[in-house]
Amino acid sequence: MSRFQIEGSSALITGASAGIGREFARQLGGRASSLVLVARRQERLEELRDELTKRDPGLKVHLRAVDLSDERAVTELSDWIEHEKISIDLLINNAGLGDIGPFSTSELQRVKEMLAVNVTALTLLTRLLVPGMVARKRGAILNVSSTAGFLPIAGFAVYAATKAYVTSFSEAIRAELHGTGITVTSLCPGPVPTEFTQVAARPGAKRDRTPEFIRVSVEDCARAALAAVERGRPLIIPGFIMKLGMSLVRIMPLWVLRLASSLSAKPS
Repeated sequence: MSRFQIEGSSALITGASAGIGREFARQLGGRASSLVLVARRQERLEELRDELTKRDPGLKVHLRAVDLSDERAVTELSDWIEHEKISIDLLINNAGLGDIGPFSTSELQRVKEMLAVNVTALTLLTRLLVPGMVARKRGAILNVSSTAGFLPIAGFAVYAATKAYVTSFSEAIRAELHGTGITVTSLCPGPVPTEFTQVAARPGAKRDRTPEFIRVSVEDCARAALAAVERGRPLIIPGFIMKLGMSLVRIMPLWVLRLASSLSAKPS
């Protein structure tokens, strides 16, 4: 099994302005030699850069304000990396969008953005950066998926489906890249206290009542993911409770999952 050394690496993190992405940047500071931080909010990126360079003055931090729902912007990001001669050997596809509520009443634009960011941008950025890793015979890809991708979730249909794609895609390219020196890891967290749920919730949505014992902190989530990358593991589910729960879900008959999904969709 291939391993990856984070020390001295050059990492690109999408969705770096908040949540797990920001924590990845914080934990890579002092270990990686350079970071390319990508998000839509320039001011958030600048705040993070100042924090990181104050703590580690030798760290090179590049900022790119990019709307990953725009396919042209993803290509321009890759072109900029090539022009600047930055050899990315750790790609963290962290950016993601969600939408909580019935599919039949979802906003079409939101659906398009979810597909563009969660699926298209992740796939294109991986395709654009992998050849360089293969040529250098060194690299790691960390795709942030979700435990939601293991089962159909009524009221979270598109998001869960996009994460099922991310996990499947990651497993497939991991097999293709076997023996090249490139590792591919899927991070499949359960509930993590970030801005994600607030952004994904629609106006008037009920308060999130996820039990506290199921949650995993952003610090623990990022730490577990980076450790998995270093060990070359294919998939990581942070937290004992979620790991146990998803192990059970993955062996359940499909009819049981259908029943559970139908019951969860009924109004309380």
